[in-house]
Amino acid sequence: MSNGSVMGVRNYLIEGVSGVGKTSVATELQRRGYHVIHGDRELAYKGDPETGEPVDLALFQDGGDIAFRHRRHIWDVEKVQELATDRTHAITFFCGGSRNFQHFIDVFDEVFVLDVDGATLQKRLAARPADEFGGNPAEREFVLQLHATKEDLPVHATVVSSSRPLDVVVDDILARCTGPAAKGSMRASSSSF
Repeated sequence: MSNGSVMGVRNYLIEGVSGVGKTSVATELQRRGYHVIHGDRELAYKGDPETGEPVDLALFQDGGDIAFRHRRHIWDVEKVQELATDRTHAITFFCGGSRNFQHFIDVFDEVFVLDVDGATLQKRLAARPADEFGGNPAEREFVLQLHATKEDLPVHATVVSSSRPLDVVVDDILARCTGPAAKGSMRASSSSF
């Protein structure tokens, strides 16, 4: 972190496109007693991904351009940095998607990107209610395009297959956080996916 703040003990980001299981993983981590920040609920707002300035919500009233809306789904950078300095928890998992992650990615010891095969993603998105992102056909197609291109995901991350049962996915992430793979740090180095 560039401002010289003391970091929390261990901070991890769990990212991925809509429908790969970020919320399910977060809920399971909480059930197991881990400290979890649901980024899409607790940190997200609509703003400029470069400046952080909030955008006029009237721009989103009639649905509007899906790509425009998606690219303005950002997290409060100062709040992420503040939470990352909290040393009351041995491990904190930040789960969700943010289009401005490049402004705070350095606070994480490791970044995990959940990924599934295309058929599984289509099935999960088709099961979503229409009012949840990815739940209508146009949004679903947009998410599938993002999944195929991986254009808005962190490139220096550990990919975790979330096509497997939830408990296996969470066990895999936890093993990477507590085992030898956890010795590396996003702050000091990164491995490409």
